[in-house]
Amino acid sequence: MTERPLSQEERRAAAALGRGADARSTDLASGLGAPRWIERVLNYCSNCGTALVAGIPPTEHRERMACPRCGFIAYVNPRLVVTTIPVTDDGRALLLRRGIEPGRGKWAQPGGFMEIDESVAEAATRETLEETGLLVEPGAIVGLYTRLEAAVVVLVFEARIVGGETRQTPEALEIRAFSAAEIPWPELAFSTSFWALRDWVERRDGEAAVPPAFPGREDW
Repeated sequence: MTERPLSQEERRAAAALGRGADARSTDLASGLGAPRWIERVLNYCSNCGTALVAGIPPTEHRERMACPRCGFIAYVNPRLVVTTIPVTDDGRALLLRRGIEPGRGKWAQPGGFMEIDESVAEAATRETLEETGLLVEPGAIVGLYTRLEAAVVVLVFEARIVGGETRQTPEALEIRAFSAAEIPWPELAFSTSFWALRDWVERRDGEAAVPPAFPGREDW
């Protein structure tokens, strides 16, 4: 089966709708293909071991890395990062100061990559428990945030703390609860964290002052 390419009129109509709110967290333009750090590892066919070749396969309408021997196409898709903003009984957001790179020493919400054999809610609960020692129940989705540089889409839940106790872990040098006015905006690790917390604050406290753009520096 061959994918149907979009017509020029369809492309213009889609582009006119804009990139969406999730694109606020990326500094790269759309349509540039896979990041170079991913391309560097796309060398050989995982099916037969032949060197991959860049080109437009007969069944596709954009450039892919494909195998000239068996026809295998190495599709590159973004990874899903599932995170939570645990909320204390008095309405503060629990953040951790990261103990690992990227962003070591900076603040972010707990979370990580979803495993292939779990739901997004299970991933959110597991990652938060691993990183903070807290058992949380994911609730409303705060938002989705695209970071093309890291080839990720970050899903952020607001979460209710239902058990456990905070503890220092390899991923968390420190865990602290912040009111909307106390969030350390310049010390956040990621632009995705900035936009998620900004959306969360505006939803819960429309009068709180928030920066108009990510004031920190991201390693990606």
